[in-house]
Amino acid sequence: MNITILGAGIGSVSLAYFLQSKKNIKNITIVEKETHIGGLLRSYKINKIHYDVGPHIIFSKHKDILKLMLKMLKNNKHKIKRSNKIVYKNDYYIKYPYENDLYKLPLNDRKRALNTFLKNPYKKIKPKTMQDFFLKTFGKGIFEQYLKPYNNKIWKMHVSKLDTQMVDRIPQPPVADIIKSANGIKTEGYRHQLYFDYPKKGGIQSLFDAFYNKLNKKKVKIIKNFKIKKIIKKNKSMIIKSNKEILKTDKIVSTIPLNNFYRYFEKNENNTKISKKLKYNSIIISIFNVKGNKAGDNFALMVPDKNIIFHRISKLDFLGKSYSLSGTTTFEIEVTFKKGDKISKMSKNQIFQKITQGLKKLKFINKVSDVKFKETKTFEHAYVIYDLNHRKNVDFLIKEYAKKNIDLLGRWGSWEYLNSDQVIKQAKDLSKKF
Repeated sequence: MNITILGAGIGSVSLAYFLQSKKNIKNITIVEKETHIGGLLRSYKINKIHYDVGPHIIFSKHKDILKLMLKMLKNNKHKIKRSNKIVYKNDYYIKYPYENDLYKLPLNDRKRALNTFLKNPYKKIKPKTMQDFFLKTFGKGIFEQYLKPYNNKIWKMHVSKLDTQMVDRIPQPPVADIIKSANGIKTEGYRHQLYFDYPKKGGIQSLFDAFYNKLNKKKVKIIKNFKIKKIIKKNKSMIIKSNKEILKTDKIVSTIPLNNFYRYFEKNENNTKISKKLKYNSIIISIFNVKGNKAGDNFALMVPDKNIIFHRISKLDFLGKSYSLSGTTTFEIEVTFKKGDKISKMSKNQIFQKITQGLKKLKFINKVSDVKFKETKTFEHAYVIYDLNHRKNVDFLIKEYAKKNIDLLGRWGSWEYLNSDQVIKQAKDLSKKF
């Protein structure tokens, strides 16, 4: 069997890694439209500091996958204890998750958060939306103080228009923990993410490179700058026409964004219509190196304030010496947007100005000259959005492409909000089908 994998991200190289030892697989070809490989597991470098497409961490509830990832990194890894905060009203630093540090809130806000959690009229509802879930699980106070503004901001959609696929895995906070939290007794919550690993140097791409370097180059071939023009099913084979060559293969696995995949086939009105309904957010990643040691001993800071353009700011220095420059702090700043919205029409300088305003509000800089250097990159596909029709639309397309002998893989291929460990697990599970 000859297999062709479309796209060269972590899903593709991990699938090739799992498949290459199978005797019934003759050749594996990975094609990539860009000249660089890595997908969302790619790192960039500025002034000796590596940064990722959004701050990645290495953890997994799947022990076999975590063991594999750590084995791949060999000695290029270290364990870090999570220290994330929510910046409430730009002055109060609340330990993440929010409900485990209510004592840090102003008194009236703390009382409201606790009282609406304990006396919650939404407890008996059956959640159909993200808003339903948050109200049922946390009460109106916590919902309005943090969960609603932050999620509206990151998803660029109101939480009442999102389904529960992403949030129903969040555990129900014990009543005792919430009461302790409101009374100043420390609780953790989400313990499975309390510690994580990260490469000592090279950024998260070190993990991608580790998988890539384990590929059998005699059996696995990667073709870059391969722009697909058309895919045709011919008898039991698949024909892929491109700007470079024509490939004939027995099986296709696609990691190409599902909303665009229909373009490579003969016109099908249903596939086109459903594909165009899939929703996603794009992202602007900015690096700001500023004077002094800022943000304390914290990694990620969530910022729900709608008047600050970014939703999350991460202190790269927290990741180790290789990600830090003496006398300064390097922030990685994330701004989500939708095609055609106000942010998408801003120039690079306007984005920088808005970020600078936000940094001033958070007291990380006093003046523009406190910024030593900065950089920005934009990525079209960043977050899959679980709108109310997501499941129905994605399942329809999965069935349609299965008829063509095509499997879908990865965050964008399968159109699921998957972290890198989940993508690797998905690849491992898929490999067992061959």
